[in-house]
Amino acid sequence: MPTLRSHHIVAIGLIFSASLLLSGLCITTEAAENTDATLQVLNRDIPHLLTEAAIPSVSIAQIKQGRIALTAAYGSQSQGTPATTETLYNIASLTKPLTAEVILRMASKNVISLDEPMYSYWTDPDIANDERRKLLTPRLALSHRTGFPNWRDKKDGLKFVNEPGTVWGYSGEGYQYVARFAEKKTDKSFEELAQTYLFDPARMKSTSYIGKPWFEGRIAIPTSAAGEPLKPEIGTHYNAADLVYTTARDYAVFMVAVLKNRSLSSIIAKERNRIQVSMMQQTCQGAKAESCPHETGYGLGWQILDFKDETLMMHTGKDDGIFTFAYLNRTTGDGAVIFTNGEDGYKIILPILERLHTSPMYIRFLQGQMK
Repeated sequence: MPTLRSHHIVAIGLIFSASLLLSGLCITTEAAENTDATLQVLNRDIPHLLTEAAIPSVSIAQIKQGRIALTAAYGSQSQGTPATTETLYNIASLTKPLTAEVILRMASKNVISLDEPMYSYWTDPDIANDERRKLLTPRLALSHRTGFPNWRDKKDGLKFVNEPGTVWGYSGEGYQYVARFAEKKTDKSFEELAQTYLFDPARMKSTSYIGKPWFEGRIAIPTSAAGEPLKPEIGTHYNAADLVYTTARDYAVFMVAVLKNRSLSSIIAKERNRIQVSMMQQTCQGAKAESCPHETGYGLGWQILDFKDETLMMHTGKDDGIFTFAYLNRTTGDGAVIFTNGEDGYKIILPILERLHTSPMYIRFLQGQMK
């Protein structure tokens, strides 16, 4: 089973720890309801949590009942520079829900179809002689069923490791593939498509797949577990599965749009919000089953947890020196975005969620994944 040290989205195996430092605190409140008490708890506890986990900074956005309730930043984005709510983080695999949303919005406009064969417009040269390429569709790419590995072998190139459509297999290559397909079909760059279909309509002004002049002075420097700063990786060409830079607030704006199914047709929204492929076997074996949902699997861009009374969507991101996390509760309209620039950032996710009064059912699930 993939681990969080790969580009795996699920919270399986999260080893949370209750510990954290506050330096350069910057807080803005976006909705007055019940934020004061939450902020007081965050202000009190996050300094110690950051310190004990050796994480330089964390940026948080909380969604309550479909609205951004607060954004807050703690710690330092780099040595001597406090993190603020305008600090940009490499969100790693949290890029994938953004890419999925672009494709889904295009499908809602009938620019593409979720089930059309992609080979009519794009075939990777590495699989040009493999007839299985004709089975690939946007739906399979967004639900991790292309049969591709996470990333191609640098020596041998891209190859199928499974028959397309048969099993779930986490794949950044699948997301790259569907983005290239969209480019070929529209004759537009994927960055342009993202801007047109998502970033501009959602007013996400601090989000980009590639480096921009406005990145200057705003990047949270990734940091090793030993506390050593690492060189930020910034794309000069888009990666549909990784390396988007954004703020916690911008990502929360996106998540509110997801929650409200904005710019999606009813048919496409229904497809995005349902489980396309089960992941119960990977997620809920042994002791973990006690806290598991009725069903869990991958939708189009998100892992979906279907409890008896609540349905949640989630994703995580992990690159060297960073860890990111986001979830939405489609039943209550609540959610959270948590970005860190520390190798061990995963350690503070559960403690923060507890302080944000996250659904007890979801907390039990995350705790169960530690067993």
